Amino acid sequence: MLRFLARRTLGALVILLFISAVTFFLFHAVPRDPALLACGKTCDPETLALVRKNLGTDQPIPVQYWEYMAGIFAGRDYDTGPCPAPCLGYSYHDSAPVWDTILDRFPTSVSLAIGATVVFLVLGLGAGLIAAWRRGTLVDKVFSAGSLVLSSMQIYFLGPLVMALLVYQLELFPQPGYTDLTSNPGKWFTGLLIPWAVLATIFTANYTRMARSTMIEQLQEDHVRTARAKGMSGRTVFLRYAWRGSLIPIVTILGIDLGALFGGAMITEFTFSLPGLGRLAVMSVINNDLPMLMGVMLFSAALIVLFNVIVDAAYAFIDPRVRLS
Repeated sequence: MLRFLARRTLGALVILLFISAVTFFLFHAVPRDPALLACGKTCDPETLALVRKNLGTDQPIPVQYWEYMAGIFAGRDYDTGPCPAPCLGYSYHDSAPVWDTILDRFPTSVSLAIGATVVFLVLGLGAGLIAAWRRGTLVDKVFSAGSLVLSSMQIYFLGPLVMALLVYQLELFPQPGYTDLTSNPGKWFTGLLIPWAVLATIFTANYTRMARSTMIEQLQEDHVRTARAKGMSGRTVFLRYAWRGSLIPIVTILGIDLGALFGGAMITEFTFSLPGLGRLAVMSVINNDLPMLMGVMLFSAALIVLFNVIVDAAYAFIDPRVRLS
C-alpha cells in the first residue's frame, strides 16, 4: 500500500507540474500586459517600467516560471516583504496574497460541494437502485426518462429560472448567498439551498443512470446468480452482493466529481454570485490576473489528484478482488 501511495504521489506531482507549466505559458501567450492593469490608466513609461520590475514581468518567461515554482516550496522575497511558503504570489488586480485569498474563498466552495454531494448521492443512487430493482416497469421508465431530461438541463439556464420562480415570484426562499457557518448556521443553510438543488440536478441524473446500469450489470454476475441459486432472498442478493460490486464505477466518478466540486463549481458560483474558488477563477481570467489564476488552478488540480488517489486506495476495501501491488 505504501509503495502504491508513493507511486501515485509522484505521478500527482508530475501532473501538477505539467498543469502549472501549461497554464503559465498559455497565459503569457495572451497579448495583454498585466503591468498595464496594475499601473492604471494614467501611467507613464517610467512608472510602467517600475511596475514591471516589481511584478517580475521584466524577466524572461522561463525565469519567471522558475521563481514562481521555487516560491511555492521555499518562499520568495518581494519589495513589500517576504512571502513564506507556500508562496503563490500577489494578485495583479488588488495586490492581495494569493494563498490567503484562496483560503478565504475555500469554505464557500466546500459548503457548496458538500451540500450538493449529499443531495445528488441520496437522490441519484436511491433512484438508480429503485429503477434497477423495478427494471422494465413503469417506475423504471419514469426514472430513466426523468434522468435524461434533467441531464439535459444547464445550470446557467436552470439557476435564474429557479430564482425567478422561488425567490422573486413566490418568495419561498431568500436570496442565495454565503454566510459563514459558525456565525449563523440557519442563514448559511437557507442561503445555499437553491445552489445545492440546482448544482445537484445534473449530478443526480447522471448518478441515477450510472447506478441503474451498474446494478443491472452486477445482477448478471456469476457470484450474484450463485447466491440466488442458494436460495437467498432477492433483497439480500440485491443489497449484499450486487450493490457492493456496483460501487467501484460510482466511486471512481465520485472521486473526480468531488475534486472538481471542492475546487470550485464555476458556473454555479458565478450564477449565484457565491464568493468561492470557481468565481475567483473566472474573475482572474477577466482581470488577466496570472498569480491568482495559477493559484486557483494548482489548488483545484491538487484536490482532484488527491481525491483520485483516495479513490484508488478505497478500491481494495470495496472489492476484495482488487489488489494493490
